[in-house]
Amino acid sequence: MNDLTPGTWTLDASHTSASFTVRHAGISKARGQFTDVDGELIVGEGGQDLAFNATLKTESVNTANADRDGHLKSADFFDVETFPTITFRSTEVKGDKLIGDLTIRDITKPVELDFTYEGAATDPFGTYRAGFTGETKISRKEFGLTWNAALEAGGVLVSDDVKISIEAEFVAPTAA
Repeated sequence: MNDLTPGTWTLDASHTSASFTVRHAGISKARGQFTDVDGELIVGEGGQDLAFNATLKTESVNTANADRDGHLKSADFFDVETFPTITFRSTEVKGDKLIGDLTIRDITKPVELDFTYEGAATDPFGTYRAGFTGETKISRKEFGLTWNAALEAGGVLVSDDVKISIEAEFVAPTAA
């Protein structure tokens, strides 16, 4: 990553995806994403000492199903009125692991993402950009997301495990 310019890079939300997948009824998967995402990448000299910070607006949750989105926004899940954001603050990059603090519903837990630097390039408009991907799995119950419903045949409607996938693109700092 020594091709990264030192300084604070800005997240390009139009080229970033923060998505999640959870098992539904034990037979399929429900997918969603947050469409209002903000963040930054801080790069030290020589592309070292990376730090990532991101904020997702819970109101922007989108699963392509209005009823489900409404339920996710309610107090049963994200409670968007009380907890308007989800945040991630990195604490360390260790090889291909991004370690940091994830906060959902004001509960902060350490998480470790499998992390890949996808490269950097100058786009046709002269803007220098860098891409990263990350994946992790969390227990939603650890973050106070405990709503569920029992199934007639046994089991529950929504699994505890949530897979999180991030595709992030950042714009390099501009020269002053």
